[in-house]
Amino acid sequence: MKKKKKHNSYAKYGYLFSLPFVIAYCIFSLYPTLYTAVIGFTDLKGIGKTSFRFLTEDLFLNFRTILTSPTFQLSFKNTVLMWVCNFIPQLALALLLTAWFTDRRFKIPGEGAFKVLFYMPNIITAATIAILFNALFGYPMGPVNDLLTRFHILSEPYNFLIKKDIARGVVIFIQTWMWYGYTMIILISGVLGISPEIFEAAEVDGANGWQTFWLVTLPNIRTILLFTLVTSLIGGLNMFDIPKLFLMGGPDNATITTGVFIYNQAFSGAYMYNRAAATSMIMFAIIVVLSAVLFFVLRDKDEAKLNREIRRQVREEKKRRRAAGKETAR
Repeated sequence: MKKKKKHNSYAKYGYLFSLPFVIAYCIFSLYPTLYTAVIGFTDLKGIGKTSFRFLTEDLFLNFRTILTSPTFQLSFKNTVLMWVCNFIPQLALALLLTAWFTDRRFKIPGEGAFKVLFYMPNIITAATIAILFNALFGYPMGPVNDLLTRFHILSEPYNFLIKKDIARGVVIFIQTWMWYGYTMIILISGVLGISPEIFEAAEVDGANGWQTFWLVTLPNIRTILLFTLVTSLIGGLNMFDIPKLFLMGGPDNATITTGVFIYNQAFSGAYMYNRAAATSMIMFAIIVVLSAVLFFVLRDKDEAKLNREIRRQVREEKKRRRAAGKETAR
């Protein structure tokens, strides 16, 4: 009698190698998230305080307080405005560069160097960029003021950063400048994943560069565009570092975002950790809902239709087999 060959299972090694990540995730991400969700329903506040009690008489008091806070409403409005105003030019510029770098009709000299230069702002730390732009718009001495007065555009130095619209515009520009290179790299990687045969067919049909990009490239990177939109939404609604480091949310809360608002609630004044936690959970719920809406609206309808058709065929096949089994039993 032949002995059965012993098959080695390598699945256990996969679990073993992933164990450090799972442990680190549970300690540094999952536990803080659950703890934040819990203290949003408590009275926890004050530096160094660890004991708290649940607000049993009004469990959602912190959430109502935050939602009716004028400062939170202003910070949420600022966050959405600055994200939308930086994402639209960021995506437009990234698409334009993607069309340029992936055009098969000509070769760009120094293409790799251009990609590195465009991506470089993304790897500079936020603190460095905040200090840089503070220095650029310095008053009364700064490069921007110096150039404008030297060319007689301004008669005297002007303090740009005390104006709300200018301060908000600078933050929007910084966010666009920092992230368009990253978006470009993501889109280029999506385009490179498209089968070259599709582009060859478009060329044979006489499509020019723009027609190829709009009618062939964009439909085939729909999933990548959805990924870009959702990740930008998540990052945009969590915007913190540049508004906080650049002008501390000023002037007069013109650049305060929900991230800065949460920081101020938790680490300044009365150290209201409960309200900061409630704000975090409100933003978490908003991001989840908006992401789900985007996934539903931008889903691949043809693929969804194909999946429904496959499921229908599977159900019919199961019914046919059950009916055949009953007939055989008779």
